[in-house]
Amino acid sequence: MTGPQRPSTVNWTENDCLHSVRWHSESGADAPSRVVVIGDETTANHAYRLARSGTGLLWRGDYHNARQLLTAIGRRIDRIATRRGDGSSSFAAHRAQRAERARILGALIVQLDDDYRLGLRRAPEVRQACVEAHGEPHEAMCIALTELLGVISARQWHEKGVPIPTLDARIHPCYGVFSPIRGEYIDLVARAPLHVGARVAFDLGTGTGVLAALLARRGIGQVTATDINPRAVACSRDNIARLGYREQVDVLEADLYPSGRADLIVCNPPWLPGRPSSALEQGVYDEDSQMLHGFLDGLSAHLSEGGEGWLILSDLAEHLGERATDHLAQRFAAAGLRVVDRLDTTPTHRRSKDSSDRFHAARSRERTSLWRLTPDDLGMVNP
Repeated sequence: MTGPQRPSTVNWTENDCLHSVRWHSESGADAPSRVVVIGDETTANHAYRLARSGTGLLWRGDYHNARQLLTAIGRRIDRIATRRGDGSSSFAAHRAQRAERARILGALIVQLDDDYRLGLRRAPEVRQACVEAHGEPHEAMCIALTELLGVISARQWHEKGVPIPTLDARIHPCYGVFSPIRGEYIDLVARAPLHVGARVAFDLGTGTGVLAALLARRGIGQVTATDINPRAVACSRDNIARLGYREQVDVLEADLYPSGRADLIVCNPPWLPGRPSSALEQGVYDEDSQMLHGFLDGLSAHLSEGGEGWLILSDLAEHLGERATDHLAQRFAAAGLRVVDRLDTTPTHRRSKDSSDRFHAARSRERTSLWRLTPDDLGMVNP
């Protein structure tokens, strides 16, 4: 579980005075041990060398120039990686390179005052975005500019919303909650056949609440949605209320299963095994496949008689070599489950068609599946 690290401080000397301000990092990155103050006169080459060495760069110049400096540093990181031939086909190596890139870019930091004011020339108003992401302010803090930009972007996504055609509505994601921008898995839930008599459903790891809302729209009278992330719980409740399903859907903070049994249990776990490095990555990476295994191992004990579990999962991990091709079959058998049916679809997002992508071969073969599962003592047969 990742999240803000325990409180620490950023210390620096400016105008012959020693300053100390609280450090905030959603990824749990350590506060820089050495900090220098820089501004518009700082060159990208100099900033890159300092950042790469682990020095924190406290920006005091123009806001837009800071964003341009980030871009310039990023170009230098990519150029040097290309020169060194850091194009390994290993997904683990790719993640390590991405982490190093994030570390270097994260060295450029800014200071927010005790009311979330960003005291830079031409700086935008960021208070509301920060309140939504971090809660009400209490004291000044330093934060990586990359993280602040993510907070601002999340606020924009929240205001705009993501169109969901199967709901004929928009879902509004919140900071730290994975956005349902890949709609193919939602379409699978929309067209999967509901068995006769399904009245109660669980949606495990609900995120924005999009699948819980869809189940309610499809006529499930009682839906319990759970998530371990408090931000996701609040986001889901907001979306459910906005869509008018509050009477049908109850959202709880829980680690996977709520109490009781259900006729239908839906789970869309993160699709890649691996340790998330930030709150947002918790929607992408499932460390040691804990959520996947927890869902499968607990399914039989939480299904009503004649009920079904729906597992929604991409096979990208298999194509990347991050999960064995027979892993799911083995886990189904170990959990005493049978496959009633499987619905497949292919991704339509831009990266699946980008031949220049390092992992295009894997992405081009990816398919997303909805596995309809039932305890094997019900006499069902494999398709």
